Amino acid sequence: MSQYWSKLVHALSPYVPGEQPKINNLIKLNTNENPYGPSPKVIAALQKEAADSLRLYPDPNSDALKQAIAEYHGLNANQVFVGNGSDEVLAHVFNALLKHDKPILFPDITYSFYQVYCSLYEIEFETVPLNDAFEIKVSDYFKPNGGVIFPNPNAPTGRLLALSEIERLLKQNTASVVVVDEAYVDFGGDSAVALVNRYPQLLVTHTLSKARSLAGLRVGYAVGHPDLIDALHRVKDSFNSYPLDRFAQAGAIAAMQDKVYFEETRQRVIKTREAVVNALEGLGFELLPSAANFIFTRHPQHDAETLATALREQKVIIRHFKKPARIAQFLRITIGTDDECKALVDALKNTLKM
Repeated sequence: MSQYWSKLVHALSPYVPGEQPKINNLIKLNTNENPYGPSPKVIAALQKEAADSLRLYPDPNSDALKQAIAEYHGLNANQVFVGNGSDEVLAHVFNALLKHDKPILFPDITYSFYQVYCSLYEIEFETVPLNDAFEIKVSDYFKPNGGVIFPNPNAPTGRLLALSEIERLLKQNTASVVVVDEAYVDFGGDSAVALVNRYPQLLVTHTLSKARSLAGLRVGYAVGHPDLIDALHRVKDSFNSYPLDRFAQAGAIAAMQDKVYFEETRQRVIKTREAVVNALEGLGFELLPSAANFIFTRHPQHDAETLATALREQKVIIRHFKKPARIAQFLRITIGTDDECKALVDALKNTLKM
């Protein structure tokens, strides 16, 4: 029945998320979820919200949540935008701030949803190659553009761009918006949120799915100059006035306010990541430096897809990207609990017969 599709739909190649397996007893290290559950304060807030008030619409502006995010970052509430996961926030960013006459710029190896948004909103883009070490070189972005966007740390590489380099880009790129997608920054980087009051063209996006263990609630946000935030609200309120339900708002507020639990769990992930790096290096793997809750690695003597298949047969799921060709021999491995990562290393030893 595709004859009823619009012309645009025929041209779309939707984003393919990581597998959510239906089989039990699998060690799931393929979608960068946090291995630790949310704060107990989040659970308490969700239980409290399960009440007769669910018959009423949630706050369409999520004012209490915006205030909690603003207080966490030392900003004002009018500098905060919230949405149904950072993917929806990014969709509004592309539509509201990146749709101009000149092409936008982003890395050639990065979050593949960016190209999907460009197709959906008919935005011209140009990919900028990472260097041979898979690093972003900001000087490559010093040219006319309709906007710049990149994750920091980058995904799927995990490499971090120093805050000083982001500021160097901002000083050069003043005529268009620079979007820094910080889904993973809490696992090893300094947030560019510290720069938003100095650079009105900077927008920083965050998610509560990773470091705050709330992938199931779907909450994301952006912070920046009030004028940028106003543009996002204009698009959001023309699309969906109630993107965050009562559970999402209550849980997100509790997560933002429980700084102790956040710090404890992110440090546990960082510690385990370093142990996994050491173990894989001992098995002959080559790894890119990671500031995320995952590692990006390859083995010079073994095919990546073959390794991923062998691990799956041992009930350990990781992610292999066949495209682009530059990363076809890399594997992205989420950092799980210590026990899960031990099982990963044991499975690799068995596969490599070491």
